[in-house]
Amino acid sequence: MDDPDELAPAVRSILSAARDRADADAGAGETVSVSPRDLSAAFERAEADGRVPVIAEVKPTSPTTDGSRDDDPVALAEGMVAGGAAALSVLTEPEHFGGSVDTLERVREAVDVPVLRKDFVVDEAQLDAVESDVVLLIARFVGDDLADLLAAARDRGFQVLVEVHDREELERAVDAGATTIGVNNRDLAELVVDLGTFESVAPHVPDEVTLIAESGIGSPADARRMRAAGADALLVGSAIMDGDVEANTRELVRAGADGDAVADGENTRDTTETHT
Repeated sequence: MDDPDELAPAVRSILSAARDRADADAGAGETVSVSPRDLSAAFERAEADGRVPVIAEVKPTSPTTDGSRDDDPVALAEGMVAGGAAALSVLTEPEHFGGSVDTLERVREAVDVPVLRKDFVVDEAQLDAVESDVVLLIARFVGDDLADLLAAARDRGFQVLVEVHDREELERAVDAGATTIGVNNRDLAELVVDLGTFESVAPHVPDEVTLIAESGIGSPADARRMRAAGADALLVGSAIMDGDVEANTRELVRAGADGDAVADGENTRDTTETHT
């Protein structure tokens, strides 16, 4: 695991809270067993329908956004699915993102698409907090424990999204056996977003890996740019949560309708925004 001093203060706080919750969860519950909805199949259905595969994120708040949304998360999730989301991501981190396992349970019961648990898992005990279809493991946070946590998650039936930020983390994820990898455009050291991060890492991802672009996707132009760079799917939070979630989701899933290539001039936009 990286030196915590190299992380932004907000990220250090998130990581510290995750470790505290892991200690509290140790030995506290039974091992879960999941029959997951197939994420890859959901992406394939979206592609067959002419939709860009989007994982829309139910995120009440975050350290990198202003304000929060108090809408019923189930209503938000249903709006995202109505807008064409192939899958959903639900925050369960309570202190910094306003999430909860109860929210995930309610959302997963209400929809029929795969649901990713978005949290900061650093210990095997945290995997048993709630059933979901997919769990997130962040390579930078789990370090040398990645392979063991990946195996533990799969033993419970979870599909696993392994998040990386650079080629070194990508190599560790591939060596650990990850088959679904997300490239986070946000630098956890400074919280700066650069879509060029995905473009620099994507060419080195094995063809058999399902590749997801994360963070900074705020417009159809961004969506087309990430797809042109090799993204099989997009994980989008703030840009969907900011306003009408159904309309925002629909706009992104239709990003491919005007052509697969990035239009002239679309690469000239500032990519240091804070969308997640």
